[in-house]
Amino acid sequence: MDIEQKQAEHIEFFVKQASIHSGSSLAKVVIEATSHPSLFAFSEILAIPNVLELQGTENSAYLILLRLFAHGTWSEYKSVAGQLPPLVPDQVLKLKQLSVLTLAETNKVLPYDVLMQQLDVANVRELEDFLINECMYVGIVRGKLDQLRRCFEVQFAAGRDLRPGQLGSMIQTLSSWLGTSDNLLISIQDKIKWADSMSEVDKKHKKEVEERVDEVKKSLSLKSAGGKLDEGEDDIKVTHSKQADFEFRGHEEIYSEPGVVMDYEEDRTRPKR
Repeated sequence: MDIEQKQAEHIEFFVKQASIHSGSSLAKVVIEATSHPSLFAFSEILAIPNVLELQGTENSAYLILLRLFAHGTWSEYKSVAGQLPPLVPDQVLKLKQLSVLTLAETNKVLPYDVLMQQLDVANVRELEDFLINECMYVGIVRGKLDQLRRCFEVQFAAGRDLRPGQLGSMIQTLSSWLGTSDNLLISIQDKIKWADSMSEVDKKHKKEVEERVDEVKKSLSLKSAGGKLDEGEDDIKVTHSKQADFEFRGHEEIYSEPGVVMDYEEDRTRPKR
């Protein structure tokens, strides 16, 4: 079961208890709530009418004490300890745990010296044991102990109850964040539109190039076919010419070869057989 669900169950229980008690019995409920090892939020209990009615009564110190656990720290308690009921050990531990959460709200790197001063811890070993056993194992913070740099690097810290007047500041911060997010979203959408338009331009250009390449290929193919045809006709002409020349030369050799054509006068003087 995570810490948020545990918180919800404990808050619901103590809200019911505060609603049915008053006076000194309600003071006991306050002590129990501020001593509970798994309860770190108190604003719902503070909102109960019975609790608010402690103001101006002999038990008004318990209302102040409850407000201190909701918003204050161990150092603040020490400054007004004489006006408040003494704390039991579980309350002291709880207030020191809450003090770590307050420090982690504004700083993600907490020096050991600051922590030891704020928590009244005597040495580094005691501080590290407190951070490990009473904070990280409980689940209210996560982080890294850096002994070389003598600091605690906060990775997560549970939130505390909002202080009076803090809600307006938080709303302003969230509104500013929302405005920045809207502007960023518009910028991203514009870039997406630009990328889409450039993609269309690239596709059109690619298509035009491909069509041009196809036209060039077809043109080269036609020229190549025409050239082969011309070469064929030339070959035929050359062959016919060679054949005609051969025939002509053959007849010439037949009639002009020495000793083949007989002289007529010579034939007449030759004795008959």
